[in-house]
Amino acid sequence: MGCGNQRHSSVIGPLFALVDCNNFYVSCERVFNPKLHRRPVVVLSNNDGCVVARSEEAKALGIPMGIPYFRVRELLEDHQAAVLSSNYTLYADMSNRVMQTLATFTPSFEIYSIDEAFLSLQGLSGDPLTIGRRIRRTVLQWTGIPVSVGIAPTKTLAKIANHWAKNHPDLEGVFDISRTECLPSILEQIDIEKVWGIGRRLSEKLRPLGIRTAWHLAQANAGWIQKRFSVSAARTVLELRGQVCFRLEESPEVNQNIMVSRSFGQPVRTIEHLQEAVSTYLSRAAEKLRQQKLCAQILTVFARNSPFGSAPFCCPSASFIFETATQSTLEMMKAAQTLLPRVYRPNIAFHKAGVLLSGLVPADKVQPNLFDNVSVRRRDNRLMQVLDRLNAARKQVFFASEGIRQPWRTSFRCKSPAFTTRWSDLPIVS
Repeated sequence: MGCGNQRHSSVIGPLFALVDCNNFYVSCERVFNPKLHRRPVVVLSNNDGCVVARSEEAKALGIPMGIPYFRVRELLEDHQAAVLSSNYTLYADMSNRVMQTLATFTPSFEIYSIDEAFLSLQGLSGDPLTIGRRIRRTVLQWTGIPVSVGIAPTKTLAKIANHWAKNHPDLEGVFDISRTECLPSILEQIDIEKVWGIGRRLSEKLRPLGIRTAWHLAQANAGWIQKRFSVSAARTVLELRGQVCFRLEESPEVNQNIMVSRSFGQPVRTIEHLQEAVSTYLSRAAEKLRQQKLCAQILTVFARNSPFGSAPFCCPSASFIFETATQSTLEMMKAAQTLLPRVYRPNIAFHKAGVLLSGLVPADKVQPNLFDNVSVRRRDNRLMQVLDRLNAARKQVFFASEGIRQPWRTSFRCKSPAFTTRWSDLPIVS
């Protein structure tokens, strides 16, 4: 008997399905550009620096993830590959569509990342494999995005099932590991570094101890693993044996920090351009803060030059502590102006800058100090609400300190249109 799927039907007990979009960024681009099918496609990071997504055809050329574009440019040109800049607006919108589709199958699901979600199948009627195939078919039909589905009694095994489904075309993208008799054989073929929650650093410590595969880890003494490494690692051992330790996290955790940073399209040498960049990033960070109904106690501004240049690497930063936690862009902009002279270096060509908001507290639990000007704070809150409504769909109002031309702006030379979020970019059917 092979390691394929066996049929099973009844009211489903505790069972997870991991739905993972295949080559997500590339798949989003292919939905609106059929010419990209059956040819190598890569998507690049900010400033078109590194490869961050590859089609199967590009992987077959031996192009690794994260490699600088200039190192594979000639290879890609020789094979007439399509090279695209990241289009995060498109990817975020397509991700929302995929997640909305998944929500029609079960009310219990966890959005794990932009292209992954865990679903609880418990209580559903029918064959888990059939449900998995229906999920795959529906997501493809409604959004155009191909997905793989891994089904298992635990989240850790669901990740392995999904990996198995992706790498075995005969399974047609869906694999239920809970009904296979080949689980030991499958786990023996999974490198320890590929196990969810283990990673490179922990796997380097496990290999000298003879734990080289998922099967080895599943056979390890969980108590010894906990004592030697961590509770989380011990839970992974139990999950590999089918014991649920990681449950669905249906409510996203409250952020501890909010950071917005970007690499510049060209080096920044003047404090005026550095101020524009910091103001732009701070404006975006404050928007995120208000969307999450939080206030920040600490603002940190930082900038750095290239670590690969001839000049010594430097990364100056400075922080400001607000007397009362705030979510006002106005108040943060004023604080940032006082920090910039401490960050700027006249002889440094900065390649990146950013802002970090920390000490986050819920907006309705902020403790004002004795001398806080409540009327000014209320006025600022109303102004921010108006600003957020005006900029909800597209940024129309911005602070003068953000600049207009922004020559430092991150470049995306090969960016596709905003097919789903801008009327002027809608595809025309002829």
